[in-house]
Amino acid sequence: MVNQEKLFKALESMGIDFFTGVPDSMLNNFCLYMVENIPDGKHVMAANEGNAIAIAAGHYLGTGRIPVVYMQNSGIGNATNPLLSLTHDCVYGIPMILVIGWRGDPAINDHAQHKKQGELTTILMDDMDIPYQILDAEETVVDKFAWAVSKAKEISSPVALIAKKAILTEKVKKQEYPDSPLMNREEAVSAVVDVLGRDAIYLGTTGRATREVHEQLIVHGVGEGHEFQNVGSMGHVSSVGLGIALANPKQKVVVFDGDAATVMHLGALTTNCRYKAGNMIHIVLNNGVNESVGGQPSAGYVVNLTKVAEACGYRTPGHAVETKEDLQAILKDYKKGDMPLFIDVHVRQGIRSDMPKLNIDHKAQKVALMKTLMK
Repeated sequence: MVNQEKLFKALESMGIDFFTGVPDSMLNNFCLYMVENIPDGKHVMAANEGNAIAIAAGHYLGTGRIPVVYMQNSGIGNATNPLLSLTHDCVYGIPMILVIGWRGDPAINDHAQHKKQGELTTILMDDMDIPYQILDAEETVVDKFAWAVSKAKEISSPVALIAKKAILTEKVKKQEYPDSPLMNREEAVSAVVDVLGRDAIYLGTTGRATREVHEQLIVHGVGEGHEFQNVGSMGHVSSVGLGIALANPKQKVVVFDGDAATVMHLGALTTNCRYKAGNMIHIVLNNGVNESVGGQPSAGYVVNLTKVAEACGYRTPGHAVETKEDLQAILKDYKKGDMPLFIDVHVRQGIRSDMPKLNIDHKAQKVALMKTLMK
């Protein structure tokens, strides 16, 4: 793993002093160094990768200095629009350095949701006319950043550095969890299923929450035909839930979302309410951090998600929920209405050390769910 302090001192000497992006586990130590050492205003954690490209463009326009945008390769999809219609040489020609975590690297065995994105990562760079180099050895990282600075200035457009595993993070993430009186995610999921039962349809957001939701559904005897684990496509689980809810208006649909995922595509809240999915219960398991990628702070505790949801049209309890008793009381009073119900549940950080990895057959789960919904 690269010595982050030396790397950032080298970047400073190259004139690089502004960073924005979305955290990734492949860039964990790189991201944590910025959280701990780069002041707000010089480091901006964006809601999504497209936002980050635009923020970086604004920084360059205001300073003439080359910014760094960090992301996991799944975020290339969010970033593509501004990369092609804002920063590309055929439009404004705005230089920046993209630091991209290479999930699904074809050289390693990875999760199904990472495989195709891993295969396409370098191809997408070529197709978007973005020169790139691979960060694959600690001793060459500084030199490759120097190349990126020089190349970005030369072409006045984005360039990319694609990071292999264990180059900008440790092989095993180390994460400490603070003590807290709040429920953990499993306890919150269990409390919900205890009230809503086995006939509801349950959706889990991407990241560690999918593992916990899946495990709790097994514990509660919820059949495979009543769950959908949104293993990728961060920020889109409530939209999947909306599609199911509108197609099955008599079916209770429960969406377990994350705070960073909710913020990533916050506009989905407006659509959920515009089309009045009154049979949908949207629950945010909010621990205030991007836990699945290393615990970097999110906007979950900074923004009043309940007020945002109310402004969009959701029914809400009027406040964030912090206890099992409060959560279950709200759910026991639930009746299908004209608008979906939104509950911001504050939970503590952490995951059981013995929590098994998500082991599902994605297509079999899809088929089982569709059989349930299309009876």
